Amino acid sequence: MNAQNLIESFSEFKEFKNIDRETMMNVLEDVFRTVMQKQYGTDENVDVIINIDKGDLELWRNREIVKDGEIEDENLQIVYSEAVKIEPDFEVGEEVSEQIFLKDFGRRQVLALRQTLSSRIMDLEKKDVYDRYEDRIGEIVNGEIYQVWRNEVLVLDGEENELILPKSEAIPSDYFKKGDSIRAVVKSVEMRNHNPLIIISRTAPEFLARLFDQEVPEVSDGLITIKKIVRVPGERAKVAVESYDERIDPVGACVGMKGARIHGIVRELKNENIDVINFTENTQLFISRSLNPAKVTSIEINEDDKKANVYLHPDQVSLAIGRGGFNIRLASMITGYEIDVYRNVDELDDDVELTEFGDEIEGWIIDQLKSIGCDTARDVLNLDVADLIKRTDLEEETVVDVIQIIKAELE
Repeated sequence: MNAQNLIESFSEFKEFKNIDRETMMNVLEDVFRTVMQKQYGTDENVDVIINIDKGDLELWRNREIVKDGEIEDENLQIVYSEAVKIEPDFEVGEEVSEQIFLKDFGRRQVLALRQTLSSRIMDLEKKDVYDRYEDRIGEIVNGEIYQVWRNEVLVLDGEENELILPKSEAIPSDYFKKGDSIRAVVKSVEMRNHNPLIIISRTAPEFLARLFDQEVPEVSDGLITIKKIVRVPGERAKVAVESYDERIDPVGACVGMKGARIHGIVRELKNENIDVINFTENTQLFISRSLNPAKVTSIEINEDDKKANVYLHPDQVSLAIGRGGFNIRLASMITGYEIDVYRNVDELDDDVELTEFGDEIEGWIIDQLKSIGCDTARDVLNLDVADLIKRTDLEEETVVDVIQIIKAELE
């Protein structure tokens, strides 16, 4: 392969790899200097001249002319008798420049040169991918499912860069097959074994935030600020929003007319229920809003322990807790307070403290029920069997027996 073909081949390669010409020239010069160093022991007296636009490559070796018999280093010096064969006018002490051609190298060296160049170009490409995706952390990327494994999914972006979606970063109800399109947020980027490892996520709060950016113009324009997002992926999410423009209703703008804006986000998240709430610095009001759709009657706050006791009408307790306990769990996460819900005391005339059942229900079972906020008989009856099992880790048979005992007493 001659020099021009070598340069042209990598000039074409550059077009596909997003490597600028200056970087390509530096790589080429560095690689050729390495070859010259192996060939002649040093590259300090070598000039590498590259013109990628024209496909020109010239290698020149410069040596000092010394008297015959006084040569000390053949790589840096040339005897007078050899120098005058190149140019008769040369004199001792002058410098001779000789052009070196690729054909002067052996076949193995030329092959090694190509391999080294390819390796360096690949390293540059990997670094370019790493740098570009490091700047995109927190942004949404579109890709295509290439391969589905047990614990992760391989996704290719538009330039066929590999992205990894771990199972833990996928929504539980996500189902993928090869060729499917996918949207996710770039969660992290790192170099592992000299290769960029790009992790994407569909469960990160940032993914939901970026979806609001895309669907709600007021959010992308900065008129509405997303203060905090908490999620139980695939189940429920709460989004606290705030607007500095009094003319804009942040909740209404995010939901859209008849839910038009939020429906697209819900579909993307596999029907994840999304509660959009108005952010406020008023802690009591924020806790009350976070427990929506339940209607709160009063709240007692312990700022030191970051705890809040919330009192509601009996028919609102189950709404505050939510299916699977997700509503109260997310409310605690978004407010930063540990929330316990209670029925209003003045409505407990027909209620009985759980401790009154000590002769029929074992003490450790009562303790388990009280640990989830069930202090009275009605508190237990307001939750279904599945919720009680999930939140207390009690056996189903035990829960059923407790409910039967309580019902018999109240009836």
